Amino acid sequence: MTQTILILGARSDIGLAVAHAFAAKGWAVQLAARDAVALSAEQADIAVRFNVPVTLHELDALDLAAHERFIAALPVLPDVAVTAIGLMGEQAENEADPAKAVTVLRSNFEGPANLFAILANCMIVRGSGTLVGISSVAGIRGRAANYVYGSAKAGFTAFLSGLRNRLAKGKTGVHVVTVLPGFVNTRMTAGMDLPRKLTAEPKELGQAVWSAVEKGRDVIYVRPIWRLVMLIIRHIPEAVFKKLSI
Repeated sequence: MTQTILILGARSDIGLAVAHAFAAKGWAVQLAARDAVALSAEQADIAVRFNVPVTLHELDALDLAAHERFIAALPVLPDVAVTAIGLMGEQAENEADPAKAVTVLRSNFEGPANLFAILANCMIVRGSGTLVGISSVAGIRGRAANYVYGSAKAGFTAFLSGLRNRLAKGKTGVHVVTVLPGFVNTRMTAGMDLPRKLTAEPKELGQAVWSAVEKGRDVIYVRPIWRLVMLIIRHIPEAVFKKLSI
């Protein structure tokens, strides 16, 4: 029986990379995003390249009232759901305009968390499923350079951890994976001067997600070096940390 993966935020480079990784293994793919029709070319490419069913689904991650209807309207409840929904924004703009900051907070935490809460309940009824949340190392410790984005990711990471704990205690058959990519070479990071050894390619992340689902992992860093980097950053004394430009 063909398994199905749902990609939330499928217009992102990360979302499409995950779709390719699973389609290559024969999985049917559901691509969900705002203005989903814009993904028609990607839909056709994946379907032809991997010979799998690919469907498009309109989703506004910030329209919380529509989330239950969105999930109910899917042709099949997916075996795996991945959220690549996210908005980095500009820190300076977020500081100057609270409305923009709220959009970043809602895009990275509220919308994805609400979708996963509903999907988790549906998967519990079925007795199986995996939820994969693409979070960020930016949520491990707040930095002046991106603390609005980072705080939203911190909240989402905590949500994923709590949801995983709840589902494991209930022996529901549903598992939660947290992905902490570090830097990824995508359109969202275009123009940034990223260190090569710390920067993953979207395809690399897609394969990492596939492996994490197959192995039932809990938390993964796409590049293991980030585990050491963030361990060091976590343990810098606050008196020192607030003087650093990182």
